[in-house]
Amino acid sequence: MSSGKTFNSYQVLAKVGEGAASELYSVFDKKTRHVWALKHVIKHEEKDQRFIDQVENEFAVGAKLDHPTIRGMEKLVKHRKLFKLNAISLIMELVDGQPLDKRLPRNHLQAVKIFKQIADGLHHMHSRGYIHADIKPSNVLVSETGKVKIIDLGQGCPIGTVKKRIQGTPGYMAPEQAHRQAITPQTDIYNFGATMYWVLVRELIPTVMPPKDDNTSVFSGAIDADLVEAPVPPHAKNPRIHPLLSKQILDCVALHPDDRPESMEIICNRLELIADLLEHPPQPPPPQVNDETVF
Repeated sequence: MSSGKTFNSYQVLAKVGEGAASELYSVFDKKTRHVWALKHVIKHEEKDQRFIDQVENEFAVGAKLDHPTIRGMEKLVKHRKLFKLNAISLIMELVDGQPLDKRLPRNHLQAVKIFKQIADGLHHMHSRGYIHADIKPSNVLVSETGKVKIIDLGQGCPIGTVKKRIQGTPGYMAPEQAHRQAITPQTDIYNFGATMYWVLVRELIPTVMPPKDDNTSVFSGAIDADLVEAPVPPHAKNPRIHPLLSKQILDCVALHPDDRPESMEIICNRLELIADLLEHPPQPPPPQVNDETVF
């Protein structure tokens, strides 16, 4: 769509991004005088139906959420030609931010504050009965002031969903996703831990399903800790990383869901504690003075 084009009551202002099968525009609603983001997907052939389905799913999940760290959903518009659906548009909150992998935190305290906001948003999703299922740096937008928006709910699903096909991102995908087992809050916890690891270390953890150009892991038919190399602790990679933060990340990426933290709420509390320690590090005790010291 070109700038200035109008459909329904929306006028296209500019193209602001694109995905694998979608294009993102800023649009002006002439009726409400509000500026939105519009995700547009065209169905060129039958195999494109899955991209249409993802947008419909994103709206269905997002419409049930209401949290400042999750991109808001406004409206779904279906476009038909000869009574057949040939395109779809999702009207969403326009976010002024860049993906986390493009706008990296300047220090560890800022990183923890960003992590805490992500955890808050995921805790909200879980409290509403849904899983994001694809948390990674590119699905988190960060503003210049450090405010977070979780985006791309296309793979979101109710807690306990067993998907028919493997969905997720290699390098961040939890073992249960690779093995098409039930998706739970612990799945998001794993994705989140892998995201924290990458942000702090700039390396992917070894996963059951690594990227195609990564041979550090093995994809097998069963979850087996012996088949996946344990990640090097973040503080071993960078001694400036607080040991408690390093442990938090390793707890999140435990291979078995039962070995991960019980809930995102627990992670939120731990991150809040770590942020406080980074912001107000304990002061060393004053040196002891011997009574016989002569001044």
